Order: sequence, then structure tokens, then C-alpha cells
Amino acid sequence: MGWLVTPAKFLVNEILSEPAYLIGIITAVGLIAMKKTAGQIIGGAIKATLGFLLIGAGAGLVTNSLAPLGTMIQGVTGAHGVIPTNEAIVGIAQAQFGSRVAWLMILGFVVSLLLARFTPLRYVFLTGHHMLFMATLLTVVLAGAGQSTVVVVAVGAVLLGIMLVAMPAFAHPWTKRVTGSDTVAIGHFGTAGYVVAGAAGKVVGKRSRSTEEMKLPEGLRFLRDSMVATALSMLVIYVVMAVLFLLKAGERTAFKAFATGTGATTAATDTGNYVMQSVMQGLQFGIAVAVILFGVRTILGELVPAFQGIASKVVPGALPALDAPIVFPYAQNAVLIGFLSSFTGGLVSLALLTWVFNPAFGLALVLPGLVPHFFTGGAAGVYGNATGGRRGAAVGAFLNGVLITFLPALLLKVLGAFGEQNTTFGDADFGWFGALVGNAGKAGGGVGVALILLIGLAVLGAAVLVQKRVVDTGWDPGAARDALMPRDDAAAGAGEAAGPDAPGRTASYPKIAPPAGAPAPPPPPR
Repeated sequence: MGWLVTPAKFLVNEILSEPAYLIGIITAVGLIAMKKTAGQIIGGAIKATLGFLLIGAGAGLVTNSLAPLGTMIQGVTGAHGVIPTNEAIVGIAQAQFGSRVAWLMILGFVVSLLLARFTPLRYVFLTGHHMLFMATLLTVVLAGAGQSTVVVVAVGAVLLGIMLVAMPAFAHPWTKRVTGSDTVAIGHFGTAGYVVAGAAGKVVGKRSRSTEEMKLPEGLRFLRDSMVATALSMLVIYVVMAVLFLLKAGERTAFKAFATGTGATTAATDTGNYVMQSVMQGLQFGIAVAVILFGVRTILGELVPAFQGIASKVVPGALPALDAPIVFPYAQNAVLIGFLSSFTGGLVSLALLTWVFNPAFGLALVLPGLVPHFFTGGAAGVYGNATGGRRGAAVGAFLNGVLITFLPALLLKVLGAFGEQNTTFGDADFGWFGALVGNAGKAGGGVGVALILLIGLAVLGAAVLVQKRVVDTGWDPGAARDALMPRDDAAAGAGEAAGPDAPGRTASYPKIAPPAGAPAPPPPPR
């Protein structure tokens, strides 16, 4: 029997337990199912494998870059400070949990297809990197609760599948208000922020004019480049913390900060060298995140089309749930207003953490990063504008900034050793869902698993209720605003091209093409 056991052990220990190879194999299977050519199958599998290896390479750079910053924040504030960056924490987690994450992600997608096929939640989540992020979060939280590998993968897959179909449903009344159609859904784990923004706009902006009637300075549009935004935000944070640390701790201690990371070889030699090392570390963080992003995009460029091809056969006629930037073209001024308002909300929340919640409850200091505030804040601005114009965009995105500051601070309490990595998950849904699952898991053993599954079932049940009672009935969250505003203003606020008035007519919206590169919706049922 040895001739059977030895190859089996090799397959399990050397291939299926290696996440890079596993991702490559799954990509190849998907491309085979789509009847691609041999060259396309081999090339796609290799690219997906290389992409996963790039994530690991970027993770090492992130760890080296964040180590000195953690020392500085601890020295200045006496508290643990973190920069929420999904790509960074995911890259770090791959070293320990890579194979479990890969299996959980694949099985979770299968569960989501089954739920989309047999429940009213007919959404196919195609934002692959957020699938990867949520799979990583669930793996870290469940493994941190002491669950076995089998339980982590099985229970995590069920939870992931539920989240992939539930969150698009919760957001869909608001998404339809933004897009004016029922052909696309939002598939992004910042959904809590978008729903809050839409609800806030409904409350505060009934007579507020649309953001799209404003002219914003072109000089701020460079912030839309994620690599530039990441490097700039970290550079500013690094220099500010370096100067404060120097003033508080003195030269002898401060100059040693850059020798704490594995990537640094020597301490700073003088003040000028110290400041410029902080500048370089901020830029290095931008490079590290860019490497991880490139790895993620390389994987998903092959994996997502394979998933989409399978989904179109399993769930015909389902709505594709796409990344947050899918809503950006509907209100481009709102994106910039939303980013700035969300960042302001992050700064205000940081002040509250520093002076109130850290001393009282021991919550970590969550520093605002430009990337999560740009993407989730920009989308929140679009949702807020759709229901409340300018005031809705500003207030809704501000509240999003509060959420993505406090929720990661709560999440850190259940991440175990990963709570000490100086980075964490940044978007709203990672925070509330991870905190719920993590705290339920503290019960341990079968009780913990039962509580976790109850949370998943509660989310699923609530989503089905929203779908049947709200989405399917055609509720429009901006109808009250339309009734109060002149028709042209109401149309602009919701993305509608102005048209002739019609007594008693509610706003109707033209369909516009998704941004270039977005997956096409699955074909309608025959």
C-alpha cells in the first residue's frame, strides 16, 4: 500500500497544503470548465500562483515598514496604534493560515452560489479580493478561538457564503437609488457604512441640492490613485509621529526606532537622517501595499472570470455584486466630498479614542488611512448624495469615517496575536461581523460553534426579510426627497437625467455602463 500512500501524502503535504499551488489548481479547474485553451489554462494557473507569492513578498515589506511606526506610537501615546489596511493584514496572515484561507474562500463561494440558487438572495458576489479578505478574517478569528482546522474551514465557509449573498441584499434598496436600475448590486464589505450613509442622507438632506451641481478643484484628483494616496498618507503619519516621538523621548531613544524592524540595519545618525528615514519608511509602505495589490489583482484577473463563468451556469439571471467603485461614475463630486468627510470623521474618532475610549476601555488607536477612507468614504458619499444631496454626502460619509475607526478598534479585541501587528482590517463589515463572531467564539468548543452559526443564520434571515419586504416591493429610500425637491434637482441627486415633468411620476433613471473592466452580469434565464 506504500505506493498509494506516498503519492497521497505528497499531494496533501506538498501541494494542497500550499495555498499558492491550491489557488493555481482551482483557477485551472475553473478555466477548464469554461473550455479555455490549454495555453490559457496553463498561463492562468501560473499567473494566479505567482500572484499569491507576491502577496507574501509584500507582507514582509509591510511588516518591516510598520515595526518602527508601532514603536513611535507606543512611545508617544502609551497606547497601541494601528493603520487599517486590508491588504497588509491579509498578507501577514497568509504565512500562518494560507491553506485554510484558500479552502475557506473556495468553499464559501460554493455555499454562496447554493444560497443564491435556492433562496431569494440571487446575488453573485464577484469582488474577489473582498472574498479573500473576509475568508482571512474568519480564519483568523475562528482559529484564534481554538477551533480545529476542519471547523475553521467548514463553519467559516458557511459564514462567508452567507455574507456574500446577504450584504448585497441589505444595500440593494440604496444601490437601486444610486444606479436607477436593478441590473447590478454592490459587492463590498463596507456595506454597513453605505447603508448608514444612505439613511443619514434621507434624514438630513431632503432639500439639499446634488453634489453634481458643484465644481471641485482638479488639484485634489491625484488622490484617486491608490498607490499615491497610500504612500502620501503613511508619509505624513510617519513624519508626524517621528517628530512627536523625538520631542518626547529624546534623540538617543528616538534614533533607535528604525533599528526595531527586521528591514532596518542601523539606527538614525542625526535628526536629518531620522526624519528622512521616516519619509522613506512611509514610501516603503506604499510600495509594499502596491506589491500586495498587484498580487491580489494577478490572482483575481484569472480566478474571478472562472468563478463568474461557473456562477452564470449555476445561478442564471442573478445580479452581479461588484466592487465599490462601480458606483463612482454616478456622482463623481460626491466621491471626493465623501472621501474628505470620511477622513474628517476618522480624525474626530481618533481624538475620541485617544482622550476617552483608550483610557476608559483600552481600545487601540486607529489612525485614518487614505485608502479605506477614499474607497469606502467615496462610495458612502455617493449613497448619501442619492438620498440627501450635498448634506447627505457629507454627513453620511462622516459617519462612515466614524464606523471604520471604531469598528476596527473593537475587532482588534478578538484577533489574538494578530491584534499586535500594527495593522488590521479596515472596512465596516469586517469590524462588526468579526467582532460578533470572535466574541461568540470565546465560549469555546461546541457552544462557541453553535453561537457563531446562530449569528450567521440571523444575518441570513434578516437579509431574506429585507429582500422580500423591502427590495422586492420596490421601496425607494429617496422618494420623500423627490417629492420635496424640484424635479431637476431630485434627478441630479439620484443620478437621473432631467426629463419632462409628469404628475405623480416618481423618478426614473437611465442605465449606464459599469466602469471598464467590471465583470458583465450573468445572462438572464432562458
